[in-house]
Amino acid sequence: MDQEPQEVYERIPWETLEKQGSDRQWLLIAIAGAVALGALAYSFVKSQPMTTPPPEVEAIPVTVAAPGSVSPAPVGTVASPLVVAEADLYAINPERLIDRVAAHAEWFAVEYFTVDGSEQSRLTLGTLMPAGVPLPESPLGTQVFVDWVGTQVVSEVAPLAYEVEVVVRSLLSTEETGFVRQPTTILTIEITIGEDGLARVARPPIISTPSAITPLAMALTAVPAHISSEVESLHGPVVGGEPLADGRWRVVAMVAGADGVQRPATIIVP
Repeated sequence: MDQEPQEVYERIPWETLEKQGSDRQWLLIAIAGAVALGALAYSFVKSQPMTTPPPEVEAIPVTVAAPGSVSPAPVGTVASPLVVAEADLYAINPERLIDRVAAHAEWFAVEYFTVDGSEQSRLTLGTLMPAGVPLPESPLGTQVFVDWVGTQVVSEVAPLAYEVEVVVRSLLSTEETGFVRQPTTILTIEITIGEDGLARVARPPIISTPSAITPLAMALTAVPAHISSEVESLHGPVVGGEPLADGRWRVVAMVAGADGVQRPATIIVP
């Protein structure tokens, strides 16, 4: 009987294989780590903002003054505060400026004519009168009160400078008489708007009297009897009237007021 051939097994160095496999594994890990770090670095660089190099600064030569000499101050352009103030003021509606000027002129006219003997009145006028100009002087026992004032004309004579014509009617009282209305007077007052936006009187006013006025003629005709009777029964005696184009009448009658004084008034009669 033939002997079976014996199988011969070569010894395999398992420790060698295990060692080689371990080195390869660490090599793969190292390569993967390097790739990850590279990706992170690329992402970081892409996310950074682009910076521009700073502009070149031109060197300015500096001149050093000799000992004992005075260097001239640099000359610059400085905006005038008055020009800025004028620009701001002109931005206001011109009608508002004119109203402000007219109101200040009327206030000044009232204080200018009023004489009530009080120190407060003189102090008020002193704040309105230009500095250095004396205040009015009145005889002992004289009192003056303003009946009414009204602005006639406001004229701009220069930038933010105005001439205002104010009509004034006053009441005068002395030791010998009671209050008596004085003739109408016109004050021409020059008003300026300051940098602070306030109106001020530039100089004492020019005093004048108004020119004589010729009244308009009113062509009154006789009023029909039935219209005249109706008006007289309700208002007072009829002076006359004017027929209107639409058939109505404009009637003038003497109408008594609450004070008992009859004054001519116009009444429209259908």
